Amino acid sequence: MRLVPKIKPATSVEAEAITPDMFAGKSLEEILSLPVWEGNTKRKLGDFFEVEGDVEATAAEVQIVIDGDASRIKHIGAKMTAGEIVVKGSADMHAGDGMKGGRIVIEGNADSFTALSMQGGEIIIKGYAKDYLGSAPRGEWRGMRGGRIIVEGDAGREVGSWMIGGLIHVKGNISSFAGVHMKKGTIIVDGDAGMRIGAEMIGGTIIVLGKLEKILPGFSYKGIVDNAKASEEVLKGPFMRFVGDLVEDGKGNLFLLSERNKHLL
Repeated sequence: MRLVPKIKPATSVEAEAITPDMFAGKSLEEILSLPVWEGNTKRKLGDFFEVEGDVEATAAEVQIVIDGDASRIKHIGAKMTAGEIVVKGSADMHAGDGMKGGRIVIEGNADSFTALSMQGGEIIIKGYAKDYLGSAPRGEWRGMRGGRIIVEGDAGREVGSWMIGGLIHVKGNISSFAGVHMKKGTIIVDGDAGMRIGAEMIGGTIIVLGKLEKILPGFSYKGIVDNAKASEEVLKGPFMRFVGDLVEDGKGNLFLLSERNKHLL
């Protein structure tokens, strides 16, 4: 199914309807009539998009291509369980919230709060991701629980906060407070990491291949290791291994590439 934006809305549109689960088994007319919200006004999907393509019977068979800018379209792929969404541009906040399966590819940038409480599936962001990627919703203590997120560019603050499973791999740099309150799961950063990484983490693994300017005092140095395991992948070191955050009696692992972080010893 191909969705072509008609206009760029003046305010963000909440479009939980844009999922393979919602499209599957519906006629083209039914898809055009799916409800979306512009502010507090209920609208139809067809008010904002031209929709064309073949209707599939099951979510696993559905591929949705948003052929244009979706930087003011929120909740793309929220709670989806199967199928694929490709955004040929940028996406607004909350893409992939509560996602359980399938695949989302964002060829541009992803706004804040992408993949909140994600449970499964895969999200690939070819640009950068803003703040709170794979984190917990406000007032909730359970962040990303499973699945896989790949960011080709940089990412903002509090990536993986309250994370309890899954993998986040940022190939660029990452901002402050990554992995705050983390319990399980893995965060890999190919670039540099901002301040207070792993604050109050209890468990899980954070691996930084770039430079960390300063480490929190709640992390205890455990020596040099040759490799660091990230999910099913083994990354070659040597790495400096720290355990923390001891403020929370934490047993999380923080691996820092030795050649970039000798200033921390």
